[in-house]
Amino acid sequence: MRNSSGLLLGTHLWLVYAFLYVPILVLIALSFNASGLPTAWGGASFKWYSALLANQAIQHAALNTLIVAVISTVLACLLGTLLALGVELRAHASGNPARSAGVADTLLMAPMIIPDIVLAIALLSFFNLLKMSLGLHSIILSHVVFNIAFVCAVVRTRLKHFDYSILEASIDLGAGWPTTLRRVLLPAIFPGVLAGGLLAFTLSVDEFIIAFFNSGSGSASTTLPMQVYSMIRFGVTPEINALATLVMLVSFTALFASQRLNKVQSKHED
Repeated sequence: MRNSSGLLLGTHLWLVYAFLYVPILVLIALSFNASGLPTAWGGASFKWYSALLANQAIQHAALNTLIVAVISTVLACLLGTLLALGVELRAHASGNPARSAGVADTLLMAPMIIPDIVLAIALLSFFNLLKMSLGLHSIILSHVVFNIAFVCAVVRTRLKHFDYSILEASIDLGAGWPTTLRRVLLPAIFPGVLAGGLLAFTLSVDEFIIAFFNSGSGSASTTLPMQVYSMIRFGVTPEINALATLVMLVSFTALFASQRLNKVQSKHED
């Protein structure tokens, strides 16, 4: 009976994996198809990757995406870490962390659960209210808004398992709060900050809807997902398959690094 249940669960698991990853594997395979046709295999070739590297519009969009992702990640890490510290330290000082964090959790998770199109329209309305021009700067600010919540969530997970008696010992030994923050607290939570930053970078690279609504006109503020959308309206080409493969490679690498950091962090805590 137990063997039958295990076989059934294992079969279900592999079917789910196939449903999730077979389309991705097909896309990757087609990016190396020399014929460029989805229905006929013409041999393996890297020519679509060469054509991708020679495409000036894609290069410009990739540069814009990198600028937006790096700047928004740095700002989100800074603000998200400070927000996590404020919430968790206040909850710890109150003596009842579970009760104090209830309302904070609801407010902090809102940007994560609000539909992207709702958040995009809200940000666009806010920028129009301020009479602010749109461009890469507005995309960066928009990405910071929703990335803060993800960074804060990751850092708060680290802080929930943090031994606050270390801070008290540091202060008792004569270190001021700025020194304790810089020499004790921040090094201890840095793996969580870095993991949150990698997650924020991945989300920023892949994000389309918010960037589309809050970008200016012309190619000066076109990001890579927006460029892919403009190209795919005329049909899926091998260049798009190659581009999607590279984007997925970057995303999977960042997510894998984030998970490795979390595992190292967990082993260190044990």
